[in-house]
Amino acid sequence: MTDTLEEAALGDGWRVWNAEDDRVILAYRPEVFGGGEFPAPCLPTLYVTRGRRNRRPEGNRNLPPDAPWMVTLYMEPDINRDPEAYDSLAEAVEAAEALTRRFAAGEVDYRALYQVPREAYLVKLDELTGRET
Repeated sequence: MTDTLEEAALGDGWRVWNAEDDRVILAYRPEVFGGGEFPAPCLPTLYVTRGRRNRRPEGNRNLPPDAPWMVTLYMEPDINRDPEAYDSLAEAVEAAEALTRRFAAGEVDYRALYQVPREAYLVKLDELTGRET
């Protein structure tokens, strides 16, 4: 899938963390959020996968040929933005690239995803993305 995803098209700080035929995982600033000052689950990740809206990315499954491509932003394993569905891989990749750019520019309201926020984590994200609280 990396042949369709342009790392140069990603928002500042986003990297391809893992890429397989049926999914790609993008990570935001792994050098900051990869387990040092913040717990490793606090690594913002964006998944592009094939599958159903109500299932977490779990690798290979038996999916119908017309299964949608899903784009899901995770702030932590159990804290995510509602997935977006796309008919084609190209559309999903384009949407993922655009979402990483919006995130890096501070245009994604990740604070709204939390019921009980990790304040230090969100303050650091605000600082890195230029987002005003």
